[in-house]
Amino acid sequence: MTSYIGALDQGTTSTRFIIFDHAGDVVAIHQREHQQIYPKPGWVEHDPLEIWTRTQEVMAAALEKAGISPRDLAAIGVTNQRETTVVWDPHTGEPYYNAIVWQDTRTDKLCNELAAEGGQDRFREKVGLPLATYFSGPKIRWILDHVPGVREAAAQGRAIFGTMDTWVIWNLTGGAQGGSHITDVTNASRTMLMNLHTLDWDEEMLAVMGVPRNMLPEIRPSSDPQGYGRWEGVPICAALGDQQAAMVGQTCFEPGEAKNTYGTGCFMLMNTGEEIVPSQSGLLTTVCYQLGDAPAVYALEGSIAIAGALVQWLRDNLRFFDFSHHIEDYARAVPDSGGIYIVPAFSGLYAPYWQSDARGVIVGLTRYINKNHISRAALEATAYQTREVLDAMEADSGVRLKALKVDGGMVRNNLLMQFQADILNVPVVRPKVAETTALGAAYAAGLAVGYWNDLDDLRANWQIEKTWQPHMDNATRERLYRGWKKAVQRSMHWIED
Repeated sequence: MTSYIGALDQGTTSTRFIIFDHAGDVVAIHQREHQQIYPKPGWVEHDPLEIWTRTQEVMAAALEKAGISPRDLAAIGVTNQRETTVVWDPHTGEPYYNAIVWQDTRTDKLCNELAAEGGQDRFREKVGLPLATYFSGPKIRWILDHVPGVREAAAQGRAIFGTMDTWVIWNLTGGAQGGSHITDVTNASRTMLMNLHTLDWDEEMLAVMGVPRNMLPEIRPSSDPQGYGRWEGVPICAALGDQQAAMVGQTCFEPGEAKNTYGTGCFMLMNTGEEIVPSQSGLLTTVCYQLGDAPAVYALEGSIAIAGALVQWLRDNLRFFDFSHHIEDYARAVPDSGGIYIVPAFSGLYAPYWQSDARGVIVGLTRYINKNHISRAALEATAYQTREVLDAMEADSGVRLKALKVDGGMVRNNLLMQFQADILNVPVVRPKVAETTALGAAYAAGLAVGYWNDLDDLRANWQIEKTWQPHMDNATRERLYRGWKKAVQRSMHWIED
């Protein structure tokens, strides 16, 4: 009898394979980072072949750590960094260009041109998204327009597109020898090419973006009993974008339930059920998940481009510390940030502003400021950005959040979690299993093959590890938040060309 479920988590900075048992506990994990490529200011790329190599390495190593073989896995689920765009030759498996990462801003001119007629929100009713550099459609168009020979190859069926779920599943299921060219509804909803109402590629959007339909993968449910193909005999039965996978891992199955994931970026989602809720406050309307033949469930999302990536920047670019977790020690060495704010608009401002012309700033500097204050301000920046998203979410949904479920790498930072509770004025709740992104992919795969029976099985696994209660007084909270809002204004309209 098979005893475990595998989850491949292909993220922005690393790839992990995690093996879970029936209780949702981690049996084994292996993780490898991959290179971040910055050819020009605002450009961010990954090497797809390096990511495929890392995928194979982490799957083999996690199985070895667990002392099991592939036949001990009932199914595999895949979760991934969303919007990151790969175009490759299906006959050879060779990418035509590096993967263009979701943070990349090179498509700002195209997005501005498309917004000149009808505004930034001209396609929101259909796709739930504003015109922004974040999404895959403009990235595909950039590759078609700027990489020699790709448009001609696409016309001949020699160039196909995928987000990272599509790329790794195609390779896992055979690659050039018949690999499955598929994606799921959550990842497709991040391309600007899928109609939220029909859950299919939209002909008008394909024409606007100049993307041939024959490049695109088949759209399937997030949890699919039919499966997408097999790896070493194991069915691959689930695919979800990382933030939607975290919703499943946090068992946010009821309308009004919400979570926030603190990773490279920071992403808050609220379940809106089978209702598509248009945002009036700068949020995204997105597919949350689709389980088998059941109707799709939707969500409101607030996307923040830079969260943990700011800590990485202090570590790698400024050499503040050797390991990211050391930031908490430096931040605790001072009682506050000394009056400074860091607005990490490295890729422009995402929710709720959607301004690609913004850039990062540090404001309020005096000679009193040292490395400790900057470290603390970096952590606080994530909490302030989350407050802005929560305000927008409550305005759109009419739901007052009673507690915030959190997950992701940064939730191990107790100072950040306490400040988050303080600035939101709601309790912050960390579950026992913080690997909720991979867990959500495992849950979706396990549901597809009957490893778990239903959503109640998954809810029974969810347990609280720690809760942070707000302690800050209202006057201090609002004074600090006013300062943040003022700092954000200083970051705007920096790029003029």
